[in-house]
Amino acid sequence: MSLSEAALQALRMLWEGDATLWGIVFVSLRVCFFSLLLATPPAVALAFLLANFSFPGRRVLIVLVQTLLALPTVVVGLVMYFMLTRNGPLGEHELLFTQGGMILGQAVLAFPILAAMTLSAVQGADARVAETARTLGAGRVRVAWTQMLEVRFAVMAAVVTGFGRVISEVGCAMMVGGNIAGVTRNITTAIALETSKGEFAQGIALGIVLVVIALVTNAGMALLQGKGGLK
Repeated sequence: MSLSEAALQALRMLWEGDATLWGIVFVSLRVCFFSLLLATPPAVALAFLLANFSFPGRRVLIVLVQTLLALPTVVVGLVMYFMLTRNGPLGEHELLFTQGGMILGQAVLAFPILAAMTLSAVQGADARVAETARTLGAGRVRVAWTQMLEVRFAVMAAVVTGFGRVISEVGCAMMVGGNIAGVTRNITTAIALETSKGEFAQGIALGIVLVVIALVTNAGMALLQGKGGLK
């Protein structure tokens, strides 16, 4: 099959609503949603803790978070594989080669991005916001909430970046999920599989979906930032 024929077949699959194709897309979106839901609260909390409090080991934690940003996804996948395997510390939960295992793995991938970007936003925010809140008698929780409102668009940008990280990675998803059809096969692992088999139509179709998802996500973020008064 030529490339042009594969592209036409890919468009036909998208237009006709191929069940297998959209099932793969649904798996990707579901895993990404729950991984971000799992990773965002502790990552944001850690960022505010590091930004507002001094304690022994703070600098080490910051360096660790920043180091994890560059960690290859396949290394995360390897670590999670050993954690989830039958003899691993989480083996009793039988999460290996399941969507639950993929969610954990991708939450680990998203965590440092969310924490590092939020930390940078809080540290770069106008210090007068927190000072004014303290002057008005706000406690630490209220001050943190005021800071959160101040940097909310930066936090949203961190979530969008984390979404892009997890939906486009293949190493961790392949190692932890196992690329099982109808269960853990997501967009990136399906593209890798179909391309290796020389079946390009589904890979092209899924690539188109991935690009559209990225465009829609970033366009939505830009729209929200515009409404927030950001240029």
